[in-house]
Amino acid sequence: MSQKVTIFGAEYDVSQLTDTSKDLLNKLRMADIALQERSNMRAILTKAKKAYISDLKSEMLSAKSGFDFSE
Repeated sequence: MSQKVTIFGAEYDVSQLTDTSKDLLNKLRMADIALQERSNMRAILTKAKKAYISDLKSEMLSAKSGFDFSE
């Protein structure tokens, strides 16, 4: 079974593409992967940032009240 790719609603058989088209398709796929990796990293860093803010808030409240709010 040959591999297909859909571009702007048109389906193409990858084996029928020119070498230049195949190279561009590979570059497009690499760009998509890089974008997804950065999106995943952004989500991880956003979650970490929220956790740091929460920990900082608890630390500040603990210091102010004299009571340990951690855990």
